[in-house]
Amino acid sequence: MPEESVPLGGHAGLVLREPRPADLDHVVRRHGRIYAQEYGLNADFEALVAGIVAAFARDRDPRCERGWIAERHGEVLGAVFVTRRDETTAQLRLLYVEADARGQGLGRALLDEALCFARAAGYRQMQLWTSSRLVDARRLYEHAGFRLIAEEAQHRFGQDQRSQTWSLAL
Repeated sequence: MPEESVPLGGHAGLVLREPRPADLDHVVRRHGRIYAQEYGLNADFEALVAGIVAAFARDRDPRCERGWIAERHGEVLGAVFVTRRDETTAQLRLLYVEADARGQGLGRALLDEALCFARAAGYRQMQLWTSSRLVDARRLYEHAGFRLIAEEAQHRFGQDQRSQTWSLAL
């Protein structure tokens, strides 16, 4: 992937950049650890993330799929990915922000970058999957204009939860 860094205004020293070697592994490990610690999810969740990351690394079409790593002074603080669901629909994937970097607008900046890319790539809508337990993430999605389009009770990742699909017209 070509190296590109985008400084974030209002975030001293913070850049969004494309993943480099070892970043994808970092994304898998951090998702596994954060979601286990904060939500009690088991290793099945980490396996899901690993599959998403592997497919992105192996099959990514740079014209319509992209990932960003948020970094400050060499420390990774979060990430987000956009993948192709179909001709007109982008899929928001793997948005996360480290606990000590939350509340500073980084999640919003990552989401905004993903939405700008999806629009420029010609997508007409973006969808995402999440769990009802991720209250802060849901608030972020609602603020950006996403609407809940499907919800179902599931036993996944070692827990009973409500699986949700959200959508946004671009």
